[in-house]
Amino acid sequence: MVSTTRLFTLLCFAFSTFLAVSESKLLEPHAAESFNVSLIQKLGASCSYTVIISTSCSSSRYTRDQISIAFGDAYGNQIYAPRLDDPSTKTFEQCSSDTFEINGPCTYQICYVYLYRSGPDGWIPESVKIYSHDSKAVTFPYNTNVPESIWYGFNYCNSASDSNALAIALGRIVLILLGFIVAGTTLLL
Repeated sequence: MVSTTRLFTLLCFAFSTFLAVSESKLLEPHAAESFNVSLIQKLGASCSYTVIISTSCSSSRYTRDQISIAFGDAYGNQIYAPRLDDPSTKTFEQCSSDTFEINGPCTYQICYVYLYRSGPDGWIPESVKIYSHDSKAVTFPYNTNVPESIWYGFNYCNSASDSNALAIALGRIVLILLGFIVAGTTLLL
């Protein structure tokens, strides 16, 4: 009975640790893997998106960096804005938010965003919030320096479904093992 309790405790700990690690990986920005802006669809601009980018108070007072954004859904609908920065209008100043209206193909729920930064200042975004036509607003919490000359951000499209599928599979394994434990304990009694 003691070994059954230990096995159950170990399985519960392992499963909860896996879920915590999987969730934290989803919440951190990362370099885009095989993301190529030249593959973005060139469809007519039929939907409008409001993008609010907040600059961190840890960022430099102002930036000369060139900032681009790409975002989209899990079905390949993608929106790209090659240059959001404009030093003459004080865009991306420290502790501020800038709002952009961006047109592009209509999407389902936005599930990824990548920022591209090129320049000497090391601009630090706090967050990116995207409002789309028929979907709920989504916020991507950066709070970190965007590395220079790479697409950097979040992709909840595949990661979330992969993590959920793995979590469901692990949950089923735990339930099967618990069934064996309960059956073995019942036989011992």
